[in-house]
Amino acid sequence: MNYMDTLEKELISMGEGLIASLPSLAIGVVILFATWVVGKIAVRITGRISARANLRESLQALIQTVTRVGVWVIGLMIAATVVLPGLDPSGLVAGLGLGTVAIGFAFQDIFENFLAGVLIMLRESMEIGDLIEVEGVMGKVEHISLRETHLRQLTNELTIMPNSMLFKNPVKILTDAHVRRDELMVGVSYDTDLDHALEVIRGALDGIEAIDTERPMSVFAWNYGASSVDFLVQWWSDARPRDRRETKSEVVRNIKKALDNAGIEIPFPYITHTFKEPVPLAQPAKEAAE
Repeated sequence: MNYMDTLEKELISMGEGLIASLPSLAIGVVILFATWVVGKIAVRITGRISARANLRESLQALIQTVTRVGVWVIGLMIAATVVLPGLDPSGLVAGLGLGTVAIGFAFQDIFENFLAGVLIMLRESMEIGDLIEVEGVMGKVEHISLRETHLRQLTNELTIMPNSMLFKNPVKILTDAHVRRDELMVGVSYDTDLDHALEVIRGALDGIEAIDTERPMSVFAWNYGASSVDFLVQWWSDARPRDRRETKSEVVRNIKKALDNAGIEIPFPYITHTFKEPVPLAQPAKEAAE
């Protein structure tokens, strides 16, 4: 057997087959290009329709992504049937089913994050722009994709979290409501008239405009501390972090000023040293010399 002749015949046959399939390949490339154009137009149209329907931003992103994936799946199936004439749509769908199962086992984490991303986008409770806390990470939701969520922390670091982490773990949404309750412990000395101190603290809150007056402000004599009687002060203010910090700063300043004006001491811990035996006191050097 002449191996070189056999190899030459095979190469010639492959070349002729490639040349014969060039028109189909060209048509397939045209179909892929058309798929890209149609996908762009379809995503733009669905984006405009979802925006006019006043859907949530995350839901708009989900609709656009599903539209893009659907257009590409159809385009790839059409291109495959053109390039490979012996491949019928039913066989292609069956092959895709088996391939999806195999890929699913190989890339389980990726598909888990994908499905979690879809479910997160369908949620109504969490939106882009919300301040959330999950697994000790607190930040503002900047972007939600089908695989990951971007959180901008209050210190301006960007944290990219897998969607499965947000789906499996409890998520604390800090800006779900426009107001939040804050609290502060204030201590006064034990010889203070507690009723008078309570009125002074409550009066210090009345002049703060940032406090939501439609909700109750509470001042309770709460605890016996090591060197003070502690009052628990509670109020409601804007849920945004910066507004909460500014409001709390004003609360602290006003309460301190009100207690000072009323002559009420905010005590600090007193330390008393006890010795079991008499402690000799050293005399000054001048007296010792005399």
